[in-house]
Formats: sequence, C-alpha cells, structure tokens
Amino acid sequence: MDHQLATATVVDPVDRVPAGFPDLSRPRYSQETYLGRVRHFIDVTDPRTLLASEAELQRAKQLMDDYKNGLVHSMVGVEDYWRAKKLVSATYHADTGEKVFLPFRMSCFVPTNMFVLFGMLMPNQSTAAIAFWQWLNQSVNVAVNYANANKTAPMSMTETAAAYAGAVTTSCGVALGLNHLAERGKFPRRLVGTIPFAAVALAGTANVFLMRQKELTDGIMVTDEQGRDLGKSAKAGWSAVTQVSISRVATSFPCLVVPPLVMAQFTHRAYFKANPRMLIPINLAVVAGSLMTALPCAIALFPQQARVAVADLEPKFHGLRDEEGKPITHVYYNKGL
Repeated sequence: MDHQLATATVVDPVDRVPAGFPDLSRPRYSQETYLGRVRHFIDVTDPRTLLASEAELQRAKQLMDDYKNGLVHSMVGVEDYWRAKKLVSATYHADTGEKVFLPFRMSCFVPTNMFVLFGMLMPNQSTAAIAFWQWLNQSVNVAVNYANANKTAPMSMTETAAAYAGAVTTSCGVALGLNHLAERGKFPRRLVGTIPFAAVALAGTANVFLMRQKELTDGIMVTDEQGRDLGKSAKAGWSAVTQVSISRVATSFPCLVVPPLVMAQFTHRAYFKANPRMLIPINLAVVAGSLMTALPCAIALFPQQARVAVADLEPKFHGLRDEEGKPITHVYYNKGL
C-alpha cells in the first residue's frame, strides 16, 4: 500500500469533491466489456491485499466513506483513492459493508484452494482419501459461498447446515460413484483424469444453489440507477445464482484439467522417476498458476453489479417510475461472487 495512504490521518484537510474527480462509485475499468471486467476482478482477487494492515484497511474504508458523503482529502492523490477502493472491494462485503473473514475473501481464494486442489489431483487415492478431499473442498466452497453471497436474502444457521450437508453428500457421492465406475472399467479410460473436474463441477453447482437457496425463493433486492431499493425479485435471484454457478465451473475447469496435462510432460522423465518428490513443487506451482489465471477470467464472465430489464422481472416491477417521474426500464442487483 502506498505510504501516503497508509500514514494519512483523519485530520487531513477535507474538501468537496472537485469537478473532474474520478467517479469512485463505479469500478475503475469498464464493466461493459469482458476485458474491463477481467481487469476489475484481478484487483478484487489480488492476494496482495491480504497483506494490508488493520490501519490501512480502516483508512481505506474511511476515505471511501468520506467520498460517498461528497468529501475528499486534499493530501491524498487520485491513485491513492483507487488503491483505497481496491482494498475496500477486496476486503468488505458489497451489501453489508462488513469485513469478509480473511480465509473466505475472493482475494484469498488462490491460497485457500491451492492445497485443496493439489490434494484432489493426487493419483491412485484410496476411497477414504477421495472422500476427505471432496469433503474439504466442498466445506471451503460452502464457506466462500456463504461469505460472498448476496446478503439481502440471508440464511439461518439451520438452513446453512442443511445446505452444507447436501453439498458434501453430493460431492462425495459423485466423486466416489465416478471412481467406482472407473475401477470397474465402465468409465472411458481417456476420461478417468477428468473425474475430479466432473465431481467438482456437479457438486460445486449444487453447492451454490443449496447455499443460496433463499435468493431463489425469497428473491434479492433490486435497485434503480440511483441505488434506491425497489423490492426483492426471485427472478433476479435465479439469474444471480445461475451466473455464479457458471463462473465456479469455469474456474474449476482449467484448475483441474490443465495441471494433469502439464504434469504428464514431467512424470515420464528419468530424473523425476528417480526423484518423484521433485514433482511436488512443480505441481503446486502449476495449480497456483492455473487458479490465479482462471479465477478473474471466470468471475468476469458476468458483471458483479448486474443490470436487467424490468420486463424480465415480476409484474410488481413493471410501471415503476424514478424520483424524476421517468419510467424505470432497467434495475440493478449484486449477483455476489
């Protein structure tokens, strides 16, 4: 974090936001293009934000809160404001403004999942090992889904526990079932290496839908262009959860398919046959690289702040007008991550 941002104090001279100052209420990069969304989510998922001190986080949040109130600190530069926004976006939940528990922030997704994926890709595992890694993976997924979901439709602890049990049961059942078919020769040999991906994709999709089921039934809050709450929409909830599940599958594909293909280029070599432990750091590096590349690219498939035509929502949203009396044709919602 920039020294000026880290050391600035609450008594900095404060002025009204000057004309021409960047609009910090919007992402730095255009969300209308895929490349712009990728650049945005590279910031949101940047693991370096995890190194920020509590003082830096508090200062960044204060700068953004003051900006929302129409004030800027004259001793803080524009780039420092963008850094503050990056820290806030990576650390605090978009709906509640509360800090997301560090292991389950999207910026911690790579460190948290790297060793889980490494374990899932280990060859010749026992039934117990397969079940353990699938349980651990889905446990992490449940925590990430819960921490980053749209919070306008919160789930009770009982509902969360039931969703967790369903997600873990699905994951282990799919993984063990596919491995059983492979052992009996009823699964195409060429596709045996894709079993971890198939299990994670199917279970991960079920995980997202189970952990965010309240958004499907009760709906999520939609707003007008000025951010005014208009009510909850179940159709928007279905759209949000579906988009997140697609992004999760897209994240898993390169992470579970690329490493085995890359490692196949090393395992047959004499040196690595004689020194198999040397494959471990290479495998970890490939898994980490796949995760860091796949995550922002997959999340960027859809904008986080989604825009939808009111004609595609429930009748109660039809015919609404904004504060100026103009018809509202589109509404907005946070799809979560």
